[in-house]
Amino acid sequence: MEKEEKVARLDSAEQFSKSIIPILDRSRTVAKPGFNRWLVPPAALCVHLCIGQAYAFSVFNLPMTKLQGINESAAGDWKLTELGWIFSIAMVFLGLSAAIFGRWVEEGGPRKAMFTAGVLWASGFFVSALGVKFHNIWLIYFGYGFLGGCALGIGYISPVSTLIKWFPDRPGMATGMAIMGFGGGAMIASPLSVWLMAKFATATDVGVLNTFITLGCVYFLFMMVGATLVRVPAKDWKPDGYVAPAQPKKLITTNSVHVYDAIKTPQFWLVWIVLCANTTAGIGVLGQASAMSQEMFPGVITPVAAAGLVGLMSIFNMGGRFCWATVSDFIGRKNTYFTFFILGICLYITVPFAAGIGNVPLFVFCFLIIVSMYGGGFSTVPAYLKDLFGVRYVGAIHGFVLTAWSAAGIFGPVLINYIREYNINHGIAQAQAYNVTMYIMAGLLGLGFVCNLLIKAVDKRHHLKAEATSGAELAAAAE
Repeated sequence: MEKEEKVARLDSAEQFSKSIIPILDRSRTVAKPGFNRWLVPPAALCVHLCIGQAYAFSVFNLPMTKLQGINESAAGDWKLTELGWIFSIAMVFLGLSAAIFGRWVEEGGPRKAMFTAGVLWASGFFVSALGVKFHNIWLIYFGYGFLGGCALGIGYISPVSTLIKWFPDRPGMATGMAIMGFGGGAMIASPLSVWLMAKFATATDVGVLNTFITLGCVYFLFMMVGATLVRVPAKDWKPDGYVAPAQPKKLITTNSVHVYDAIKTPQFWLVWIVLCANTTAGIGVLGQASAMSQEMFPGVITPVAAAGLVGLMSIFNMGGRFCWATVSDFIGRKNTYFTFFILGICLYITVPFAAGIGNVPLFVFCFLIIVSMYGGGFSTVPAYLKDLFGVRYVGAIHGFVLTAWSAAGIFGPVLINYIREYNINHGIAQAQAYNVTMYIMAGLLGLGFVCNLLIKAVDKRHHLKAEATSGAELAAAAE
């Protein structure tokens, strides 16, 4: 009786969704015979280039410390430590929303998820604009942090599973295409935001409010284009000439593990720590890249140059997502993460040295490679999960793993901001205030290396006995 009621609730919810906006239903997005699978990546890019603006949010931090003082911070203006929480809250709700709505995205289809993400993303900017107008940081925490964070989570995972199914011959490359736009969003958003703030700025306004409104409108339109274009493959579709490997590699399974069984395995939590360590080490740098570079090289890196650095880092973030994920198709996901951790430790140790001798090119080089591996970690992990747990529930499992991003969204910026503030309050110059944090990041990568070393194939007892297709079977599997 309980299972029947559960299936009835699922069917009722599905019928309600169809009756509200029928065009968003998954059945309306199934590709017809002859559809070109290469048309799907642009749809994913439309969404990810928009929500990737999150990586450029640091360009607003310094201007938002001068909303009242305009030319310099006034007594009532916000501090960088307060503003740093906006990005952290958004990252927290990115992971939480991806975990909570992962199965809904998987079953409801990418179009419904992309539409929902577009509405939430635009709403986040509009509510944040109100927060600027009334100088209420809690409205910005709610707007960009909560609403925007939910948009990030739902929008981020919306095309991943779909593209893996379109490209079973190159799952790493597919996930790289799916989310490289998220890393590249700042490449557009950073200079665009600086330009818009300059255009809207007056003697009594730094231009943040109108910039938020403009970005909300533009991003909504582009995300609707992506939702319109996206398609899912028909059941049992395979690309021409594709033959599944007869003997899977050691860490690659042809079976599937149910999402609720997957999160009970040690492999899931080891991957979670691996992603969290890699993300924490990079996210604090990305979230404060503009302010950090100006403070580590005072008088050398200007606000315009810092915005350019953020944009350049975005290019490497985006390129790393595609290149590293593609490389993982050849050397394996585990070896790819080993590369991230070993090389990352060396680079983080080098950053304080580069800043100490005033070597801007070496500093920039270190950060660009670090950011490429940071992005590569995100694009490689869905294929890693697909290898370990199978393709069927990879979207939902990926959603749960992204809670590691939520944790990193707190750890990274907090380490950067509060250690910086502590050091400055104790007489350390701004240019050296970030050194200890760089060494801590290197230590986190060491932890990730150990956890990656411990990952092995999932025990066969967790594999699904048969492919469940009906609502009753799905409900039973969930039990």
